[in-house]
Amino acid sequence: MIKSKIIHPELLRCLANCGHKTKILIADGNYSFVTNSSPQANIIYLNFMPGMLASTDVMAGVCEMINVESATMMSHPADFENTIIDEYKSMLPETVTIDYLERADFYSAVKSDETLLVIATGEQRRFANILLTVGVVF
Repeated sequence: MIKSKIIHPELLRCLANCGHKTKILIADGNYSFVTNSSPQANIIYLNFMPGMLASTDVMAGVCEMINVESATMMSHPADFENTIIDEYKSMLPETVTIDYLERADFYSAVKSDETLLVIATGEQRRFANILLTVGVVF
């Protein structure tokens, strides 16, 4: 029996396959998981109902399993208060800053061959998608 916080077998398998520089997308409930993902990416559906499972809950579990080297989010409009950013920052190592890409560039980054895993959440907040780059194990 595994004693980690993540017990989802397929998610554990996919995380175990991630190496240095692999990308992992934690996607909100508005993201088009299939059409805006890499063709070889594994999609894990954790979006049971709206609001279930929150992307912050998924991020907390994932960050316990991997080292995060960098993080990228989609740029949001200047008049949009993106409340999830501070929550994400509190979960990331202090050395990791969040970079921002325009919508088309963000989709291109997620569609790259480096993206191995897309985790679909039920997060309802807009612009909550975060692309993590796996770091080395020290």
